[in-house]
Formats: sequence, C-alpha cells, structure tokens
Amino acid sequence: MSSTPNSPATAPPSIHARAIITWIAIFPLVTLGFFALAPFASDWNPVLRAFVLSVVVVPVAVYLVVPQLMRIYGKIRTARQ
Repeated sequence: MSSTPNSPATAPPSIHARAIITWIAIFPLVTLGFFALAPFASDWNPVLRAFVLSVVVVPVAVYLVVPQLMRIYGKIRTARQ
C-alpha cells in the first residue's frame, strides 16, 4: 500500500520539530562563525559582525545543513513507524 499525501510518513514535520532542527543547524554554525571571525573582527562594530556572520550562516543552514537534518529526521521518523 502506498503512502497517501496525508499519511504520517509523508506529512511535514511539526512546527516544533522544524524549530528544533533549525536550532540544531544554526547554533553550531553561529558558534563556529564567532570563533572564525574573532581573530580579525574583534574591533568591528557588533552589528557589522552580526551582519557578516548572518550572511554566511543563513545560506549554509538553509541550503546545506537543514535539508540534510530534515532527511535524517524523515528517515528516523519512517523507521519508527
């Protein structure tokens, strides 16, 4: 029997699961970004540092990390059913 569009296996993750997955992606990237920027950006305005960090972190998270984490979450979710 194939999955229907509304079956639990194909339903999108809940907003709570998406929030946790996004946090799991963002936190390490921001932490690594702070350490990477620290040596040469210590005298920058904090807003500039946050801007540069977000210009790098957001695309990496959105296009690379979050999709991978969503795939892993989907596999785990499917395996539990």
